Amino acid sequence: MRSLPRLGCVGYLNAKPLIYGWPGQVQFDHPSRLCRDLANGELDVALVSSFEFLRNPIYSIIDEISIASDGPVYSVIVAHREPLEVVAEIAIDPASETSVNLLRALLAERGLTPQLVCEKASDSSRARLLIGDQAIRFREEHNDFAYWDLGDEWRHFCQRPFVYALWLIRPEFCSPREIAGELRAVRDRNLGRIDELIANEQRFDQRFCARYYRDHLRFTFGEREKEGLRTFQGLCARHQLLAGPQPQLTLV
Repeated sequence: MRSLPRLGCVGYLNAKPLIYGWPGQVQFDHPSRLCRDLANGELDVALVSSFEFLRNPIYSIIDEISIASDGPVYSVIVAHREPLEVVAEIAIDPASETSVNLLRALLAERGLTPQLVCEKASDSSRARLLIGDQAIRFREEHNDFAYWDLGDEWRHFCQRPFVYALWLIRPEFCSPREIAGELRAVRDRNLGRIDELIANEQRFDQRFCARYYRDHLRFTFGEREKEGLRTFQGLCARHQLLAGPQPQLTLV
């Protein structure tokens, strides 16, 4: 009997439709830790930041699956009190290199040059980049901030979806097509019973989850998402956030 892969996944609400019901063990962690463990060969397959593939395109991508948005994503935001044009510093949590580099690129396109400070944001008035569940909680608790939604900004910038995370498979893993089919089946099953998934959610308001899954997130990786990923790679290269030619997508 085939052994299950060493599989890693972010623990955020946005990943639940891609992993709920998986029959084996899963290492849940922050995106940056998962990227490190996948690169070091401590994981076989992981749902990680799309920027990890662009930076280190040794992996196969599981086709048809991503965490993406085609407009406001709600949970990748800059919280700020002053107008963005006068913000001098933005505190960033470097847990997601995709979101940090998306922020860098979009700021550069706007001609804005705030200093990005790599630290956990305190309860001060400093602007801060927030992602995932932390962003959702912050928005629930703070109505005294304005929110710059990076998914919405990206959609206005290039009229394409933005891809935040992909399932990546290490090159030496022996059954990439088999695991890809199994993870697509998990996604399809969960999206087919999304109301049940929402009803079982204990961390967040279920009405919010319905809006989040249906209105803000996409779980596909089709041609438009691939165009968005290529556009992101080109923008990062233009602003010297990536070096080298555009990588070829190896899909399974």
